[in-house]
Amino acid sequence: MRFHGIRGAITVEANTSQAILGATLELLRRMTAVNDIEVDDIASVIFSMTPDLNAVFPAEAGRQVPGWGQVPLMCMQEIPVPGALERCVRVLMLVNTTRTIDEIHHVYLGGAIQLRPDLVPRS
Repeated sequence: MRFHGIRGAITVEANTSQAILGATLELLRRMTAVNDIEVDDIASVIFSMTPDLNAVFPAEAGRQVPGWGQVPLMCMQEIPVPGALERCVRVLMLVNTTRTIDEIHHVYLGGAIQLRPDLVPRS
């Protein structure tokens, strides 16, 4: 087994609980699906949001995932860098896996694709 971080980010349409939780849940589901992650593989998940998002803690989306009740989740605010991408939720999922670092798939959705276009699969 190896211990790796899986990165992800997604932009949110509006500063509402529904928009933030919906986008965050979509991101978490995609991150776990493309990396074949089971709940017992997850050591912890760190969430951050840009300062323009404050309607809800994004970790609440993690609590909606079946089996994630004991997964340690933590939220924080991104540094307010001028010109940075707005309305963005970022995730760092720390997992135990048999995959090598080159086999990890980081997930960037919506406007967050511009953060790491080198990591986004080409269609």
